[in-house]
Amino acid sequence: MQFDDDAKLDPSEIEDVRATGPKQGGGGGMMPAGCASLPISGKGGGCLLVILAIAALFVFKIVPSPFTGDQQQPQGGGQAPPAPAVTPSGNLAERCKTGADADQSEDCRIVGIVNSIQTYWKQAFAARGGSAYTPAKTVLFSRAVNTACGAADSAVGPFYCPSDRKVYLDLTFFNTLQRDYGAEGGPFAQAYVIAHEYGHHVQNLLGTMNRVGNSRQGASSGAVRLELQADCYAGVWANNAVKTGFYSEPFTQADIDQALSAAAAVGDDSIQRKVQGRVTPDAFTHGTSQQREKWFTVGYQTGDPKRCDTFTGAI
Repeated sequence: MQFDDDAKLDPSEIEDVRATGPKQGGGGGMMPAGCASLPISGKGGGCLLVILAIAALFVFKIVPSPFTGDQQQPQGGGQAPPAPAVTPSGNLAERCKTGADADQSEDCRIVGIVNSIQTYWKQAFAARGGSAYTPAKTVLFSRAVNTACGAADSAVGPFYCPSDRKVYLDLTFFNTLQRDYGAEGGPFAQAYVIAHEYGHHVQNLLGTMNRVGNSRQGASSGAVRLELQADCYAGVWANNAVKTGFYSEPFTQADIDQALSAAAAVGDDSIQRKVQGRVTPDAFTHGTSQQREKWFTVGYQTGDPKRCDTFTGAI
């Protein structure tokens, strides 16, 4: 995953509130009411939330699961990888100017990933005609943040809030994904997760979230179909990433394997086995590991958002 050294980064697409504490605005409790969830245990229990409708719902948020009861932290094998260094000294505009910076700094890499993803979707919306793509900022935070969807604490990983149209990212999520859920990790695993969240932003802009309705969990539910489409959109971006001008060469198979590993790690069946020791398809909200890998691959191999129709037929 090599950035073009001369690519110009746009840090204005990122809001870094890590050094200032919770972002003001929004409000609400630590778990917004009306959320459906996919179990993923964290400290004290937790789950990944899926956006189920245009209402204010989190996508990737660690909160108590509604059906696993008293959860314990799943045990990962071996030595835990070190947590990402978070050093927001100096603002991003000073530190993240070119692709060369993105190759040297995790913060600047996030800037580059977001820039590339949004450049692609601007191009894709322009090509399809109709409404233009509306950019969404990514908010980097630690410990806690307030959003238009409610407040979130330090247990939260990446999520998209449709009410303020922002992606929220706690970089420690990627360490948790490796340590507790067996994901390979790496820069492209980060890119996959962020591209997935921007897939939800695209769904928000297109009105796709309205298709979920009351079908909020189950193996063939609207919630699962929504998540798998976001995975497919992430793959579509990966196919077109070099065309955005931020990368010097196509992604390698090793890069793609990082994404597939992350997708498999957050499959409903994989997480349920770790958390409760059994698979409960009626409680699925994101799709199985195989489905998540499949739909990312469909997007990556075709590079065509039209091929990401997860709402028609079997998934």
